[in-house]
Amino acid sequence: MALISEHIEGDTRDRILEVAERLFRQIGYQKTTVGDIAKELRMSPANVYRFFESKKAIHQAVARSLMGEVELEAQRIVTRPGPVPARFRELLTTIHRMNTERYVGDNKLHEMVEIAMQEDWQVCVNHMECIAGVVGQMIAQGVASGEFEAPDLQLASLCACTAMMRFFHPQMIAQCATKPGPTIDQMIDFVIAGLSPRH
Repeated sequence: MALISEHIEGDTRDRILEVAERLFRQIGYQKTTVGDIAKELRMSPANVYRFFESKKAIHQAVARSLMGEVELEAQRIVTRPGPVPARFRELLTTIHRMNTERYVGDNKLHEMVEIAMQEDWQVCVNHMECIAGVVGQMIAQGVASGEFEAPDLQLASLCACTAMMRFFHPQMIAQCATKPGPTIDQMIDFVIAGLSPRH
């Protein structure tokens, strides 16, 4: 019986997040209220608060879900076999593409991310740490196979992520779209060249 109720609760929680994300996209992060979410779900705001203690908690969970999709895809690339430089290029390109699709083309959702970044939600910090960790894993694989050279893996990962910042960070992707600078392929070439062994 407890299992069934847990399943129903999990289901309701997912539905709240689904509706919240849709409303954030339609009417905007700031304008969406818990009342709006409850109304769409034909439940009372009090019932929504049973699952999420505040509006901010709903926003964090939506952000976590969107960022989690990027993290999953990044992990999938890292665990796949194949030459490291090619997979590393795919990893960096995929993070850029997914962040662009999720946040930049969608002004309303971009607003949510902007506020998340300003308030420095722990969920954003965790995401950045996770991505840096995945990039570090890939560099470590390259070092192990002799395709990369990096005496300090943590530093190499930080440098690679910093170099890719304008292609990873939603606000910078939007701001730099029309500004002069290297293309994503040129930047990845530069990063890979920096990691290549010096024979």
